[in-house]
Amino acid sequence: MSDTTASPDPQTYIDDMAAKRGYVLDYHKVMAKQDFPVLQAANHIVSAAYLDQRTLDRKTKELIFIVSLTVMRASKGHIQSHIRVALDLGLTPTEILEAIEIALPEAGIVAFQTGFEAWREVVGADGIEPSIAVHQGGSGE
Repeated sequence: MSDTTASPDPQTYIDDMAAKRGYVLDYHKVMAKQDFPVLQAANHIVSAAYLDQRTLDRKTKELIFIVSLTVMRASKGHIQSHIRVALDLGLTPTEILEAIEIALPEAGIVAFQTGFEAWREVVGADGIEPSIAVHQGGSGE
């Protein structure tokens, strides 16, 4: 997908985004219909930094994206879209969790919990319940 050639129609563009990324976000869909030139401009930056093959491989870029989104406290759904792509690329749930854990020292537990909850839901991870009576602590969401 090159923004320097003749622009495809918005539907073809969204389909190409989905094929290249492995997902599309809700704002991509709406912008394709409501302000297609701005979507193309924003996607050009994403392609150059994230999708185009340069030095880093796609697995590494997905891990960086997951950590960046976690630190920025992005929506759970946005983080989950990148977790699913990372799994599709062959990364293990443990590798993805280890990347999310990098958020702890710099961004803190609250930011970490956002990424952790996104990961937990996607991979279906469960935990160990206390065997004594305690108050419900919640998920950090």
